[in-house]
Amino acid sequence: MFDQENYLACWLFASHAHKHQHYPGNNLPYLTHIGSVVMEVLAVADSIENIDLAISCALLHDTIEDTEITYDDVVSAFSETVAEGVMALTKNAELPNKEDRMIDSLTRIQQQSKSVWVVKLADRISNLGKPPHYWDLSKKQKYAEEAGMILDYLGDANKLLAERLNGKIQSYQDLYC
Repeated sequence: MFDQENYLACWLFASHAHKHQHYPGNNLPYLTHIGSVVMEVLAVADSIENIDLAISCALLHDTIEDTEITYDDVVSAFSETVAEGVMALTKNAELPNKEDRMIDSLTRIQQQSKSVWVVKLADRISNLGKPPHYWDLSKKQKYAEEAGMILDYLGDANKLLAERLNGKIQSYQDLYC
């Protein structure tokens, strides 16, 4: 069972951090994505060692990367363990290209508890729906390839999420590539 008070604190923190953001390609609040990632994690909660860490990181996974929130803000509000998980899930914008950023992030995620790994699996599962209308075929194919890389690096974290991600990749490729 997870700590409901912690869940609510993370939800409110993420809500404030993402309050002006919308999901790319549509007008939905960005929190729709955050909720979707959390639902993927909760669906396999019984198979996750530290569900509190997984939910905290799922709720906060884009705060450092996509908002003005800093590592220190997350440490102050929650803990160093949560902040380290969120930081690993955050791509380093100073690296020269998307592939290097992804490999760097996946490598840092692998240094965390598998309770953090599942967040990246859940994140990509959540993102493998209909792509934005402005993506060309090449972008869609690269996104599917990147999902395969995530599965290769992190699939050992959770068999159920790995199977789900693999199925989503196949469906995505069949529909959009």
